[in-house]
Amino acid sequence: MTDISLKEAQEQVDKWIKKYGVRYFSELTNMAILTEEVGELARVMARTYGDQSFKKSDEKVKLADEMADVLWVLLCLANQTGVDLTTAFHENMEKKTQRDSNRHWNNEKLKL
Repeated sequence: MTDISLKEAQEQVDKWIKKYGVRYFSELTNMAILTEEVGELARVMARTYGDQSFKKSDEKVKLADEMADVLWVLLCLANQTGVDLTTAFHENMEKKTQRDSNRHWNNEKLKL
């Protein structure tokens, strides 16, 4: 396995959809699917790191696979809506840096 960029991931998803998926689901359907996938990720997190115990049906579920499912649908939505996630990520990091560069250091709740 080799590392890939967000751009390459978006391209791979697009090629897969066109080859195997017939077409993208509608944006609204994919938003609902994203919500469902985030819920599945939350379930694994709650059982792995929280206070809930695993059910028999949860035992084979993998955290990494659930995260990848979330990423997959997010990549689909980005492709469908014309969002370049590489650019969006860089712009978002800059926004967070400008807005929060001192905020968290001054948060008493985060002090060790």
